[in-house]
Amino acid sequence: MVDQNDSLIETRRRELAVRIARLAKVPGLCQSPIPGLRFSRRDASSVPTPLFYSPALTLVAQGKKQVRLAKRTYVYDQSHYLLTAFDLPVLSTVIGATSARPFLCLSLELDLKLIGELLADAPKGAPPPPDCGMAVSRIDVPLIDAALRLTALLSAPRDIPALAPLIIREIHYRLLTGPQGGRLYHLATSGCRWQAIAKLIAWMKRHYTEPMRIDTLARTVGMSVSSLHHHFKAIAAVSPLQYQKQLRLQEARRLMLVGLDAADAGYRVGYESPSQFSRDYRRLFGAPPMRDVGLIRRDPAREAVAE
Repeated sequence: MVDQNDSLIETRRRELAVRIARLAKVPGLCQSPIPGLRFSRRDASSVPTPLFYSPALTLVAQGKKQVRLAKRTYVYDQSHYLLTAFDLPVLSTVIGATSARPFLCLSLELDLKLIGELLADAPKGAPPPPDCGMAVSRIDVPLIDAALRLTALLSAPRDIPALAPLIIREIHYRLLTGPQGGRLYHLATSGCRWQAIAKLIAWMKRHYTEPMRIDTLARTVGMSVSSLHHHFKAIAAVSPLQYQKQLRLQEARRLMLVGLDAADAGYRVGYESPSQFSRDYRRLFGAPPMRDVGLIRRDPAREAVAE
């Protein structure tokens, strides 16, 4: 016997897939007029691709994706959503997509200010600290219903300024009161280790080209070196210096795709040695810098699509 909620979720999921397919007609990312909302489409399966996932809710309307965060593997599909609380370096793989049945999803950026406002009205009492900065949970009717109403606004642009903020607030409320609410609580609560790491990551994203010392980073967030290393790696699955390296390499790849050569791109992101840059790049992306960029230019579908 089919559960009534499962049947309703499936109906909503199909409606969402139709809407996303109309909006995202070609593979890649499709931005929307609603701030923080975007869509993703892939018409083929992919190899594991290194990239950064930003803090967001991701709902799959059609298909399946696998994400590896160090030794942890997450699979999210039409029945599950992905919640990413930090900018995290992952290996992302689209599974089973075809042009006849493409992978389709939407993502909505997390709004920490909004989460803080909702927490002020939430019942008191801190949930236990989560184990890492990413999680997969089962979709429920209220969450997918709100997502469907948000996408419906794209057919009525004049309603977006008045209604989109209300629905986005509802979606954040659903997340906060759902199984992953603890992640949002610790991300938005002053004094929590999670918030300290979030601020450090924001600082590192602004200063990734500069030399970094772990003791300096520890002082920035008021932690001991051992405490910072422990909490950072628990959340991001890599050390702070490994995280910086991936920030540099991802930006170097972007710079080469817009025309810089490898030496200039490496220097621009903070590398002093071209040979070290080439070694690190190949280790992350599986090919030397210009060869990797050449492959992407010949086949744009190879380029990472992060949602």
